[in-house]
Amino acid sequence: MKNSLAASALLALLVAGSGVHAAERVKVRGARENASGGVTAVSAGAVRGPNGAAASAHAITTNGAGSATVVNGSAARASNGASYGRAGTTTVNADGSASHKSGFVAHGANGSSAQSSGSFTRNADGSYGGQRSTAVTGANGSYSGSTQYANGSGTHTSDIAAKNGDTYTGTTSWTKGQGVTHSGTCKDAAGNVIACP
Repeated sequence: MKNSLAASALLALLVAGSGVHAAERVKVRGARENASGGVTAVSAGAVRGPNGAAASAHAITTNGAGSATVVNGSAARASNGASYGRAGTTTVNADGSASHKSGFVAHGANGSSAQSSGSFTRNADGSYGGQRSTAVTGANGSYSGSTQYANGSGTHTSDIAAKNGDTYTGTTSWTKGQGVTHSGTCKDAAGNVIACP
């Protein structure tokens, strides 16, 4: 854990650094036994220069019960102010169950942004479920979407707003063996229902 904390701190400093004129690179890695009867291994790297900085890290931890957890992440920042970051965690257990969480966020130099986060769970009996939410904004409008699913069924909803005020709201649902249904509504800036493109 100390190794991973040290690596994370180093990467944060590198990404946040400014005023760098010559490219710089660093890589770190290490492994050791942990208190859970397993091994923790960490690797990380970063680079920065006149055009920006980027960093990534990867860690895996096992325990005596046969479980393993993988954590990874990356981040970048350009000299024009654009930035990106992503992180994810996956755990697999000896009984066949597993879980995953991940997300990202990005900001453009022009003020646009995008972000998404989601999770997935598989139980030992094979049942599963998950969800993901995404949002994007920019000069031409915005989008937000959400998906939820479990054991062969799911629902996705979308909301879109154009820069002229027109909007779209839609829902799609599916069930294995039964098919897919969809509904959607478009409105103008005054709230009147209009034909969808």
